[in-house]
Amino acid sequence: MLKTTLGQWRMFRAVVEHGGFSQAGDAIHKSQSTIHHAVQKLEDSLGIKLLQVKGRKVGLTQAGELMLRRANYLLDEAAKLEAVATGLGAGTETQLKIAVDEVFPQNLLYRVLDTVSAQFPLLRIELMETVLSGAQELLEKARVDIALSPVPLANGFNEEFCQIEFLAVASPQHALHQQTQALSYEDLKSHRQIVVRDSASNSGKDVGWLGADQRWTVSHVRTSIDMISQGFGYAWLPVPAIEQELQSGLLKPLPLTQGVKRTAQLYLCFADGDRLGPAARTFIGEVRYQSESLLTAEQLSDSN
Repeated sequence: MLKTTLGQWRMFRAVVEHGGFSQAGDAIHKSQSTIHHAVQKLEDSLGIKLLQVKGRKVGLTQAGELMLRRANYLLDEAAKLEAVATGLGAGTETQLKIAVDEVFPQNLLYRVLDTVSAQFPLLRIELMETVLSGAQELLEKARVDIALSPVPLANGFNEEFCQIEFLAVASPQHALHQQTQALSYEDLKSHRQIVVRDSASNSGKDVGWLGADQRWTVSHVRTSIDMISQGFGYAWLPVPAIEQELQSGLLKPLPLTQGVKRTAQLYLCFADGDRLGPAARTFIGEVRYQSESLLTAEQLSDSN
C-alpha cells in the first residue's frame, strides 16, 4: 500500500511553483488549509521535511529538492497515462497540432496535410510555423503533438528525414553582383545581411555566417525573401522556398569562392509515441513518404 497520493504530490508541487500555500490554493482552486494539510500529511508519511519557510516565502529543503524532481516525473507520467487512455477511448483524435519549421518545403507540407485531411475529414489541424528551435520548444511544452524541426528533441523521438539546401543569394541589381570577381566572406562584411529570428521564446540562437557589419533581423523567411528580392540585402535562403524567385531572376546566387551552398538537417520529432492517434501516425507516414519521393526526384534530376 502506497503511503502517498498523486493529489498530495500535485499540491506539494503547486506550493513550490507558486511560492506559498495561499498562492498555490488560488492557482489550483483549493483552500489554503487543504493544501497545508496535504503537504503536512505527505511529510508525516515519508518522515522527512520537504519545505521550509524563508522570509515570507516557502522554499525547499535539500530532501524536498530531490523529492520534487521525482514528483515531477511521477506527475508527468500520470498525465501521459491519462492522455493515452483518452486517446484509446476516443478512437481517432479530433485535433492534431503540428509545429513545422519555415524551411520545410511548403508544397510537400500541403500535400501531406491534404492527404491526412482526406482520410480524417472531421480532423481539425492546427499548424504552427516556427524558426530554428521554436518547434522544439513547442513540443517540449506539450503545445504540439509533432514537430518538424532542425533542432532535435532532448528527450523524445528524433528521426532524420530531410536535408534542406540553403543558397547565398541577392537581387541581380545588388552591389555584390556588380563586382567582376568571385566574392569572399570579407567582401560580404560591408553589405547588409538579412537574418531570421529564432521563434523560441527563451532562445537567442543564431546560425550560419553572421559576420556582416549591418544586419536586419526579421521573424519570417518570407519577409527575408521579399527584402532580398527588392535589393535590401543578402542571405542564405532555403532553396525550396526560393525556386520561383531563382527561375524568374528575382534572386541570383552569389559568386562566392566558398560556402555558397549549405545544408540543414530536419528531424521528425515527438515526445511519446503511445500518445499519438491514427491521424498523427498517418501524418508521420505521409511525411516520410513525401520526403523520400522528393529525394528520389532530386536524385533523378541531378543524374540527368
